[in-house]
Amino acid sequence: MSVIESTDTSTSTSTSTSGDPARERFTISEVAALTGLSAHTLRWYERIGLMPHVDRSHTGQRRFGRRDLDWLCFVGKLRLTGMAVADMVRYAELVREGAHTHEARRTLLEGTRDDVVARIAELQDALAVLDHKIDHYGTLCGGTPS
Repeated sequence: MSVIESTDTSTSTSTSTSGDPARERFTISEVAALTGLSAHTLRWYERIGLMPHVDRSHTGQRRFGRRDLDWLCFVGKLRLTGMAVADMVRYAELVREGAHTHEARRTLLEGTRDDVVARIAELQDALAVLDHKIDHYGTLCGGTPS
């Protein structure tokens, strides 16, 4: 299963009326509206190698496909993990290099997962401190701890 295939596309929508998902194409402004990313960010992603090759119309306009949207969804998840842009670009390079890079991709993702688990533990600790303080102030204010 590829990175693209492993992302959830159930929330994606299209302005295309062709009904054929393989033929759906989106302009940069449509992709910006669908993803919440700016056109500038999409161009930057392409320029630094984070986006795979984006097709162009006969007039040179970018035409994003469903796979591009799926990839951007995955990149968004990587961004949420706090993965460095350089690591995201490296991952994209590995994907383009082919199946022989599966182990390197896994290693990169495992390192990111370890970082996420550590951040979750830190946030749970911070949440426990907040809950303790909230309970303390609840008691001082004549209420009951939550």
